[in-house]
Amino acid sequence: MKTLPLAMTALVLAAPALAHPVTVQSCDREVTFDAPPARAVSNDVNLTEMMLALGLADRMVGYTGISGWNKLDAEMRAGVAELPELSARYPSREVLIGADADFWFAGWNYGMRVGGEVTPDTLGRFGIQVYELTESCIHIMARERVAMDDMFNDIRNLAAIFGVPERADALIADWQEDLNAIKASIPTGEPLRVFVYDSGEDTPFTAGRYAIPTAMIEAAGGRNIMDDVDSSWTRVAWEPVVDRNPEVVVIVNYGEVTAQQKIDFMRTNPAFAQMDAVIHDRFVVLEYVEATPGPRNIRAIRTLADAFHGR
Repeated sequence: MKTLPLAMTALVLAAPALAHPVTVQSCDREVTFDAPPARAVSNDVNLTEMMLALGLADRMVGYTGISGWNKLDAEMRAGVAELPELSARYPSREVLIGADADFWFAGWNYGMRVGGEVTPDTLGRFGIQVYELTESCIHIMARERVAMDDMFNDIRNLAAIFGVPERADALIADWQEDLNAIKASIPTGEPLRVFVYDSGEDTPFTAGRYAIPTAMIEAAGGRNIMDDVDSSWTRVAWEPVVDRNPEVVVIVNYGEVTAQQKIDFMRTNPAFAQMDAVIHDRFVVLEYVEATPGPRNIRAIRTLADAFHGR
């Protein structure tokens, strides 16, 4: 499997050579770029890694929304070594304007809030064009359930925006080869019941139908027990989690509460004592950057498949 640091069809509505101007679909908007951005900013660790995987660091003036929630590993630190973090969490409009940015790669609840001060409309008035993360589109429009093609869609569209389509083609070809190999290795039978535990003790924050872990779990031979929840990342009650009795719990590791603390909470809470995942101690830890759309999704699917099927 490759070790790269990295359903809506990819919609690149440009001429075959992808010469500028190019128009791409960004959620419910068609966005035209007359020239490749030269002063780009990305939000969050996973979106920033998409930019880096495409070799776009030299087109960037910074990034936002990483250190407020995550710690950079060595791989990521090297990639952004020459770039400043403009805001530890969600940036203000003034931060992006002050950086003289001409492009922001963000998403709904990945740097932008519906009705907030930083949106494609509010930034467009200052000459900052926005491309929205495909997974996040559910917050502003109806769409099909999540698929791994959503991440591929973003890679293709970013590559079109910056005029490097061949880089996207190479990345996606490698990832698809890896996915095919994982699929071929999965034994037949009923998919394992899997619960994604992001955070929260009173009510868990988890992945629903439209969050990328649902597609990742399916690619690894499992089924997200919350795939009927008509939302992306959301809160649910513990009762349906217990009732659906997951055989594996996927822990998302980030923030102040460690993965081990989340596991200990589930192991020691009497309410979960009869849960198959707890009885058999079947917990899988994914880093935040692996469990959100980005280049590390494919290697994370391999991690899940190995854990699910005892390899």
